[in-house]
Amino acid sequence: MSPDQHDIDLASDLQSFFHHLVDQAVRTQHCAATEAAEHYLAGLLADYAKPDRLEAASLERPLTLLLDEALHTAGSERFERLRSLGDGVLYTSGFFADHLSTRGVELRYVRTLGARAYDGAASMLRQSAGDGTGAPDVFRELADNFAMFAEVVSRIADVLQANSAHNSNRQVVRLYERWIKTGSAPLAVALAGRGLTPQRGHGGIH
Repeated sequence: MSPDQHDIDLASDLQSFFHHLVDQAVRTQHCAATEAAEHYLAGLLADYAKPDRLEAASLERPLTLLLDEALHTAGSERFERLRSLGDGVLYTSGFFADHLSTRGVELRYVRTLGARAYDGAASMLRQSAGDGTGAPDVFRELADNFAMFAEVVSRIADVLQANSAHNSNRQVVRLYERWIKTGSAPLAVALAGRGLTPQRGHGGIH
């Protein structure tokens, strides 16, 4: 098998893997999502799972500045910047919400900016394509339901963390700390599988 074939197989496997997780999370959380949006979200997660993905580092800069820069560009560059910002915020607010909280960044505010980025991308597509194309308006759906899709990504992050955690004390503590912040069912199940019952309040973990 050539390197190119291997890359194609890996991309296909990642897309399939994440599409299953997205579909499962959407069903579990009773979200109203189109197949086109699920497919896009699976592709986004597969893209960010690649070892050479560095674009998320750009989110270390102020999001308002990134959005302003995107809106002051034109043509395809403007669309790509808006789409990339929306993708980055969606991924980060799902996988690293606790990190944002530690930095004192309000999650609702971050997600509002992500929705605005997708809204800008959706408006550009509609203007270029015109009305009545019949094509799925994926970016409009992502913009209008950004918080819902962020919660889908957050649940997938919990599932992945629960499945990959080892039985070391450090890993168990990390599971518990994330559960405290999210109350996630997959994390609770993972803790229970290790003989621990997480409890809210002062009860801690038993």
